[in-house]
Amino acid sequence: MEIHDHIVLWNHAYCKIIDVRRIRMRSNESLSRYSVPASIFVMSTRGNAQVKLDGTEHNANGFKVLHAGKGAILEIYPGEEGFEYYAIYYKATIPLPAGQEMITRMDQVLPFHVQYGFTPAFPVALYYCLTDMYKEWKKRDPLSRLRVKTLLHQFVYELMHQMQVQGMRLEKRNLAAQIIAIIHDRYAEAISLESLSESLNYSVPHLSSYFKSRTGLSPIDYLIKIRMNKTAELLLETDATLKEIAAGVGYQDSYYLGRLFKKHTGLSPTRFRTEHSTKRRLEDSPSTSMRSSIVSQKTLRYTYSDDNHYQRSGEGEVTMFKEVKPPIAMAFLLSFMLLLNACGTGNTAETSPSPIETSPVASEQPQTKTISTVAGDIEVPTHPQRVVAGEYLGSLIALGVIPVGTSNHHIQNPYFKGALTGVEDIGDGNGNIEKILDMQPDLIIMDDTYAEMNEQLPKIAPTVIIPFASLKTVHEELTYFGKLLGKEQEAEKWLADYDRRIAAAKEKVLKVVPADSTFSVMELMDKNISSVGPNFGKGGQPIYNSFGFKPPAEVELELTDPGWASLSAEALPKYAGDYIILTTDSHTLEDLKADPIWNSLDAVKNDRVYIWGPDRSWYWDPIAILTQTEELAEWLTSR
Repeated sequence: MEIHDHIVLWNHAYCKIIDVRRIRMRSNESLSRYSVPASIFVMSTRGNAQVKLDGTEHNANGFKVLHAGKGAILEIYPGEEGFEYYAIYYKATIPLPAGQEMITRMDQVLPFHVQYGFTPAFPVALYYCLTDMYKEWKKRDPLSRLRVKTLLHQFVYELMHQMQVQGMRLEKRNLAAQIIAIIHDRYAEAISLESLSESLNYSVPHLSSYFKSRTGLSPIDYLIKIRMNKTAELLLETDATLKEIAAGVGYQDSYYLGRLFKKHTGLSPTRFRTEHSTKRRLEDSPSTSMRSSIVSQKTLRYTYSDDNHYQRSGEGEVTMFKEVKPPIAMAFLLSFMLLLNACGTGNTAETSPSPIETSPVASEQPQTKTISTVAGDIEVPTHPQRVVAGEYLGSLIALGVIPVGTSNHHIQNPYFKGALTGVEDIGDGNGNIEKILDMQPDLIIMDDTYAEMNEQLPKIAPTVIIPFASLKTVHEELTYFGKLLGKEQEAEKWLADYDRRIAAAKEKVLKVVPADSTFSVMELMDKNISSVGPNFGKGGQPIYNSFGFKPPAEVELELTDPGWASLSAEALPKYAGDYIILTTDSHTLEDLKADPIWNSLDAVKNDRVYIWGPDRSWYWDPIAILTQTEELAEWLTSR
């Protein structure tokens, strides 16, 4: 399928929407040999089903987009969980007059009739197009129908864009990045864990625990953080009243916003605006002062979890403010960069040497090299001295590179205990842009979770963005950073020791545990149960990758893709292996034995359950994986 031809033809298309439907099917229902009356887009949103288009089978598990032309035979056979999907029926033509080249291309490509299936890496944007389209379609008035037509083009754009990108580079979905994108796009709306769960087709406990393990914050805490940041921007960049600002950031009650803002900044909105007015004027003249800030220097802590108590109840409500880009902060960044350039971060002979000199000749500039990244080729120091890293701390520490600053959740990592003494906390998530500025780094390392922040970081220092999960193994990750940081020999040495210790742990375990034993890696938080595969922490990497054990055969495919399952207590026997590695913050083995369902499992009855807390199980950097492997080996052999 040539995406370029489809894009060209869709650019010239005239579209008429025939119908927009949202359909829920129970497991005992099916759709047999339905001839579609028009061209159709189908997007699955929940459950699973076997879908056939003219006999071609598609496994719709999670989010899947299917397309077919008029007259195609559609068949749907839901799985045990049932199946939900949206369907868009449309008619599209290339209006006359059209050139012969366009007509020929249309006859060859047939973009409105061709059948295909596609699994989007970032399905949220497509999902929101469909939900908005469905709401507008039900209104039936002319303005709503115009909106539906606009949304169809938006849906097709997003679909073609993702197909084009994924045709070049397929990547694992970054769930944390998707949650962040939703919050940034819709922070003024009523967002809850349940709505995020529905949008992303993940269970609430898995979504919440995964996001916190990646960012150090719960999704709702991150939502509050964004709303407080937007409130601060609006207080300084506009003359809006607190009532207007409250409506613009998602609160019905301006008094509630005022209390919440004071709780997190230490200042009331009125005092915040007054105290920063002088700094605001100075920042508009960067030659006068370059040290002012648009936000409090105090690190904000977001711990209040019931943020949606004062949410608006209406859907589709138009807010007063769009997202505000802080021009003052940008001026601050640019001014600071001018200062950095004047102080020796450039490559010209006129600039001064770096404060940390690695060359014996003081006048020589630090040696640099060019590397390829997802953002293009960039020039980085061959031996960086002041690294700020929001992610990949395990690899850096393994190579003996201690950053000058890192994110709060890495500082709390128990596997790094003692290694980060004196390292500054740059804040939650991937940190605070102004704190990073203060540290004057010569290299910044981040993943692609915080896209908006990553656009600003190259103004401070060379910034290497590494897409989440693009480094698939410990070996791949250490080798990459060894080359990046000029630590190739250190990487080889660390990996050799890693391989030796992993092999020793595996050999020790297989002497006492049969190789065909089945293992389950589970999480039990409150009453929510989930099971995970080898890519979501909680012990999956040591059990499945290091030791080579397998989950129960019946669920092995599910725990490989999508890699997790949300369970009811009644489904436990299906997912429970001979051994269980359990993350919980509320249950002991005695508690499990007191529960009739848990105690029916052989692993529980025979004390083959390893219980640990999320403070140790949620991490899966190279150092954590190695330590966890040896800890689990010790438990398995000491039984």
